[in-house]
Amino acid sequence: MLLEKLELMSGFSWYESGVIERGDQLDKIQRLIRQFPVVAVIGARQVGKSTLARAFAERSATASTFFDLEDPRTLARLDEPMMALEPLRGLVVLDEIQRRPDIFPVLRVLADRPRRPARFLVLGSASPELLRQSSETLSGRIAYHELAGFQLSEVGIKNESRLWLRGGYPPSFTARSDDESLRWRAALTRTFLERDLPALGFRLSPQIMQRFWSMLAHYHAQIWNGAELARAFGVTEKTVVHYLDVLVSTFMALRLSPWHENLSKRQVKAPKVYLTDSGVLHSLLAIQTREELMGHPKVGASWEGFAIHEIVQRLELGAHERFFWAVHSGAELDLLAVRGQKRLGFEIKLTDSPRVTPSMRSALENLKLDRIDVIHAGAETYQLSDRIRALPLRAIWADTTLARWLTRRA
Repeated sequence: MLLEKLELMSGFSWYESGVIERGDQLDKIQRLIRQFPVVAVIGARQVGKSTLARAFAERSATASTFFDLEDPRTLARLDEPMMALEPLRGLVVLDEIQRRPDIFPVLRVLADRPRRPARFLVLGSASPELLRQSSETLSGRIAYHELAGFQLSEVGIKNESRLWLRGGYPPSFTARSDDESLRWRAALTRTFLERDLPALGFRLSPQIMQRFWSMLAHYHAQIWNGAELARAFGVTEKTVVHYLDVLVSTFMALRLSPWHENLSKRQVKAPKVYLTDSGVLHSLLAIQTREELMGHPKVGASWEGFAIHEIVQRLELGAHERFFWAVHSGAELDLLAVRGQKRLGFEIKLTDSPRVTPSMRSALENLKLDRIDVIHAGAETYQLSDRIRALPLRAIWADTTLARWLTRRA
């Protein structure tokens, strides 16, 4: 049924409206805000947080008030945040909350009022770790929802190639041409480096970070080698780790931790790194068209990152639930999902006819996996061997076994 829905969605006239309905995201926020007085929607800049908040306010039965913390007039209204926020009722939205972390203690007081006359939806372009004050001040009162770019379930499976090439940023995906999309992504990286990072308090050279980001694109889907990058930049390894931390904490990069078992084999202990958005990756690699992408040396790595992003979103995997596994002798697993006592393995293959490899059998045995799904670029789902299945990327949102996995929280 869901697969049929995705097919129908592919005809949605987002060219005309520039907006794609994100009903699942709205439902998740609704569930959280019923339980917590403060809900933080966090994600990269321009990923659609403000649009989603306005859509949520429109479906809400209560009054709503918006504060855009990038607007100087709004900042002036919030010079005394307690006086400005205490009289409000219904839904209160605070956009770009990282610009005023001093508001979090006020939200704690307001969240503890009897009957909770207002609930707060705060939007931020920084991770909870970067917004540490919110975690400390609002402990037990705040829930976090990470919003990524568009995913296959939202744009339709017929738009898989477009989503892979252009990435999930709404203005990039809905652009009228590949050239227009590429220009938008180039502007995004410039604005992020020149304006957004300084606004978050990072005193980093935009030129150095541009160079690091571009170099990281060439390391996409590889095991992190900080020493090699440090030599290339002529800085310490600690410095390049800091550069990576900045991109991870602002949702521009993903650090996939290694999984360790008590095995006799020597296991890789360094993380793997990915750029979060495939479109930004392609922009930094100067890839404009699908033809250029398919002929590029990083095409396999790009597909791997794109598929992992979709799987992580589908299974709602937190950082403590997603890993990769590799041993120095060569066996590896692209993605290991761990939830309670259940373990799923994923191998990513840019082919429509994947095969079982010795590496898969080794991972299945050593990690005691429930099964391995080989995510491929074709259209058919079929069994490869006992506990190893070929599953198209386009089918993961409709697959019933993955849906059952999603309900397991212990």
